[in-house]
Amino acid sequence: MSEQTTSPKLQVEDLNVRFATGEGLVHAVRGVSFDLGREKLAIVGESGSGKSTVGRTLLRLHPRSARIEAKKLRFGDTDLLTCSEKKLQDIRGRRMSMIMQDPKYSLNPVMRVGDQIAEAYLAHHKVPRSEANQRALAMLEAVRIREPQRVFKLYPHEVSGGMGQRIMIAMMLITEPEIVIADEPTSALDVSVRLQVLATLDDLVSQRGLGLIFISHDLNLVRSFCDRVLVMYAGRVVESIAAADLENAQHPYTRGLLASLPSIDERRERLPVLQRDPAWAMA
Repeated sequence: MSEQTTSPKLQVEDLNVRFATGEGLVHAVRGVSFDLGREKLAIVGESGSGKSTVGRTLLRLHPRSARIEAKKLRFGDTDLLTCSEKKLQDIRGRRMSMIMQDPKYSLNPVMRVGDQIAEAYLAHHKVPRSEANQRALAMLEAVRIREPQRVFKLYPHEVSGGMGQRIMIAMMLITEPEIVIADEPTSALDVSVRLQVLATLDDLVSQRGLGLIFISHDLNLVRSFCDRVLVMYAGRVVESIAAADLENAQHPYTRGLLASLPSIDERRERLPVLQRDPAWAMA
């Protein structure tokens, strides 16, 4: 397990996010707090629990109508709540990157993938295009893509889902960020390809000493891949626990999620339905 540094890379305290709608304000994230060091931190929960909203808030990717409040939202020595857009642009993509869920919707369909990776580097470094291209080729090798020179010239529709996800990882890591936010990066992949992509991401995180926020709904996956787990329900963190100790989780919501997972070792005619308590959203 990676050790969390004594001085965390990221500090989040009492984060609240609200969105304006036609029916009033929707309180999407409620009082979320955590620190992130050199570790793999999972944020799990059902769809609509607020986990992706937390990830996007860190990079201020929400519309201007979003109301973001926190006692502390600090990345190193930078206050993410009050820093200028210019300062944020220097952080976003360069020091903190986000791997999106599906490369089909994140890659530009009319640009060759190598040019897109090189462009991510050029956005933050004033170097010749030739140097950026060489760095892009090196990143394609780092994410275990065979024949990187051939793949460099392909368009997104010419690569498989697994290769597309590796390309996204290469694009987000070419700037050598300190923190990577991965928003369900393997949900669209089959099991064998998923394991390959996770192994690649794990190696890169370990080698570079990154902090990783891994957003997922898959408890079995984060149990084996991450160091710590935050379990979210209705915008709140209801439990924080070491990934290796998930079987000993105490909150009834976490216990319900675990009980609803199928198992090859235990045959059950019907998986239990998660029973939700309205009090969980208020605790």
